[in-house]
Amino acid sequence: MKSSKTKNRRWIYVTLVLMLLALISFSVLPVVSSMVQAKQADQSGLVTTESKRLENEALGYQLVLEREPDNENALLGLLETRLRQGNLEAAIAPLKRLAQLNPQEPDYAILLAQSQQQLNNYQEAFNTYQEVIAANPGDMRALKGMVDLYLTQNRSQDAINLVQSTLDKAIAEQSKESTSENVFNLTSLQLLLGEIYSQQERYDDALVIYDQAIKEDKDDFRPLLAKGMLLREQGKENEAQTLFKEAILKAPVQYKEQLKDISLQRPQPENKEQTGDPQKAEKTD
Repeated sequence: MKSSKTKNRRWIYVTLVLMLLALISFSVLPVVSSMVQAKQADQSGLVTTESKRLENEALGYQLVLEREPDNENALLGLLETRLRQGNLEAAIAPLKRLAQLNPQEPDYAILLAQSQQQLNNYQEAFNTYQEVIAANPGDMRALKGMVDLYLTQNRSQDAINLVQSTLDKAIAEQSKESTSENVFNLTSLQLLLGEIYSQQERYDDALVIYDQAIKEDKDDFRPLLAKGMLLREQGKENEAQTLFKEAILKAPVQYKEQLKDISLQRPQPENKEQTGDPQKAEKTD
């Protein structure tokens, strides 16, 4: 039963994080895990026409790069080909060079860190994320990547410290009332911190963060959704439904149907042994 509950919780947080990141303005490069769904050579050892074509393409790009190592079109072509081949390790070199050539554009570095993480090169992924955060302290993708790495290594307090220190910077920036654009998304940071607390089952701390976010940004549906999900997990379905309804009203059109689906999902009863007539079950109690 505990395993089923863990799976439900994981699904909830995946949904929340996707929504959290979806509202941040950035151009998204394809996620590594979904890109590495390439056709492999047949298990019988036969080399397919497609794999030959891809290898020839890769060779062509490599020849160009021998003459022009910084040719971005060739680097992008080689990167795409390697990913189509499902060869993530071979994709690292062109991806790293693209990140070096475009320091002002963190997308390549984010994809590089995701790739390193996928290959279990955790220290390299840490270093890449840290470089992104040093240049772009409010980049939620890098922060979320670092948090995931910390949690993978059972370093939850490091994850909390990272987000809390970034949150403190965001609050300090907000208080300056500067005319320059604020690089931090305060609500997104609060949601990320609340997510960590929830995963660590520090529910009271998570609720405090969600309440702060609801109070500080009355137009954002995400803190309402996050708090509703947490209350549902605690068995407070009526309170959760009130928050879901409010979140649906405030959410952009593209999220309303998904939120309605979430609100209609009812938690499974804890005692699965009571499979008979509910009234009969009450009498036997």
